[in-house]
Amino acid sequence: MSLGDDHGYGDSTRADTSDAYGGSGSTRTRLPGSAASGTARRGGRTSSRSLVTVVGVVVLLIAAIAFANRGGDDSADASPGPAAPPGTAPTAPSGTDPVDTTTNGIPTGYARTEQGAQSAAANFAVALGSTGMYATNSRRSIVSTVYAPDVAASRGADIDSAYSDEQFLRNIGLDRDGTAPDGQSFVSRVIPVGTKVTAFSQTAATVEVWYSSLFGLSGEASVNPVTESWFTATYQLTWADDWKITDFQQKDGPVPVARDQKASTAEDMTKAVEEYGGFTYAR
Repeated sequence: MSLGDDHGYGDSTRADTSDAYGGSGSTRTRLPGSAASGTARRGGRTSSRSLVTVVGVVVLLIAAIAFANRGGDDSADASPGPAAPPGTAPTAPSGTDPVDTTTNGIPTGYARTEQGAQSAAANFAVALGSTGMYATNSRRSIVSTVYAPDVAASRGADIDSAYSDEQFLRNIGLDRDGTAPDGQSFVSRVIPVGTKVTAFSQTAATVEVWYSSLFGLSGEASVNPVTESWFTATYQLTWADDWKITDFQQKDGPVPVARDQKASTAEDMTKAVEEYGGFTYAR
């Protein structure tokens, strides 16, 4: 379902999950009053486009920005996309050992190969799409780990400003310190589905990550149930003794056709999020 869908869990409560990391999106700076994104958003109920003007900085908030900026329905094309060209290799486990080191809880030490770049991009998407991005200390650890040093230094203040903006936090249902209200749980989780290298050299790589995102609040008093969205993020990576992000953008989809399944209750969703931990995606 899209973030704008009017689906609740049982009694319009929502489910929660807390992750080790935080929300993500594109790293391009947007000044106040600029367009919300290079791609159209799906939406349904309330329109909070004014949030973009308030935040007006780095588009790093993947599912969060999509959720907060729900507007009119853009009715994306339901027709299937073009078939993959012959010779396109699916993302699948290989015989190469995955990385076995971490920095601030994020897998690091990737191979200087296309596979290494794909692993890095997928794991960075997980980190940038987690709840850790909403707490100051963990956010700064994530940014310093996944971004190239010069980018982290130049954009760190903008990222802090975006994630601590009170209007933005209020629009997604969080308290001013980035925590969920009493009796509710915050869910922000990215689940990569596949990766694709579109450019590669020994010093730079461009990797697309297709992923599903869960985002919202659970609890009896919540009016924002956890919803699912689909995005593709394009990461620009540089080699700096490891793969690091220099920039990235995101767009909606590809979005699969949703099955007509009954939404779970807030209690069941919260239990699932607490009991089923997230994955890292080193291949």
